Amino acid sequence: MPAQRDYYEILGVSKSASGEEIKKAYRKLAVKYHPDKNPGDPSAEDKFKELGQAYEALSDADKRAAYDRYGHAAFSGGGSGGGGFHDPADIFSQVFGGAFGSGFEEFFGGGASRKRSGKQRGSDLRYDLEISLEEASKGVEKELEIERYVPCGKCDSKGTKGSGGVKTCPTCAGRGVVGRQAGIFIQQSTCPECRGTGEIVSDPCNDCHGEGRVQRETRIKLRIPAGVDTGVRLRSTSNGDAGVRGGAAGDLYAFLHVRDHDVFERDGTTLFCDVPLPFSSAALGGELKVPTLDGQSSIKIPAGTQGGTIFRVRDKGMPALSGGHPGDLNVTVQVEVPTKLNKDQQEKLKAFSESIGDHNSPIHEGFLERAKRFFDI
Repeated sequence: MPAQRDYYEILGVSKSASGEEIKKAYRKLAVKYHPDKNPGDPSAEDKFKELGQAYEALSDADKRAAYDRYGHAAFSGGGSGGGGFHDPADIFSQVFGGAFGSGFEEFFGGGASRKRSGKQRGSDLRYDLEISLEEASKGVEKELEIERYVPCGKCDSKGTKGSGGVKTCPTCAGRGVVGRQAGIFIQQSTCPECRGTGEIVSDPCNDCHGEGRVQRETRIKLRIPAGVDTGVRLRSTSNGDAGVRGGAAGDLYAFLHVRDHDVFERDGTTLFCDVPLPFSSAALGGELKVPTLDGQSSIKIPAGTQGGTIFRVRDKGMPALSGGHPGDLNVTVQVEVPTKLNKDQQEKLKAFSESIGDHNSPIHEGFLERAKRFFDI
């Protein structure tokens, strides 16, 4: 399978391009490679589809932010093959609607002969999903409960009781839109009679009332890959609303939020945590057990370790979403100062303090060196 091209490269714009620059670049290239301008040219059709994907991703602020951070991985997952985008012709229609009305069909010579199939694609759905840091680290499969449109079982998605209950809409002649001349442009709007389907149901099904779909509570399994972070969007193909009268189903988009953790903080693939270090271990050195998402790990503490020292535990951070090398865990030690000492312990600590003097700490000595002008030393 060939590698996907960079969306900015496809549109020929820089990563700092404004929304208007992205739209302008798309308009120019989409006209050039539109299938109606290049009949029988499969390479032009592929480029047209590629342009549609690139424009849809970069024209939406949330999608663009996700793409800039995670690349094409931001639009994969949930069993999808990658992409998660709408019909390129629909995108083209949306972009050119303001310039040509919706009459871009006439612009390409299609004219009024074009008809809609009557099988409208279902809507895409959004689901906000919260997961734990441990689940984000290992990956997890979640079962989601979603109310959505599903195909009507009584009429087998046809929307009608009998075989002859669906007819071409006489108002729009099956096109789904009606138009009027406005100067040199043709302004089009959704047909009020068939609501854009191009068809009229004369003998509607009692369960779905002619739509060929009904609302139901459904359960959907979603596989979440290891390494995801807050803001990642996963697509579950065809698990959105079912289309009207057998139309293709939309997609389900799960937007992830990783809960804050009690122990760890995260920055990309790097984890951070603070661990208490006994005063004696800081002075004498030794081993210190530290938490990781895999369990416990041990680090060596040199004698004379100061509070705030950071130790790096390699490969104990988060896995990379792209499958690269995992990050590290940075452990900051906080030296514990005893707060409850009995009389005997206090005496021994005083004796210890007198034995080492005031100049046995590199921090103390460094401070005095920097602060000579404040002290008479």
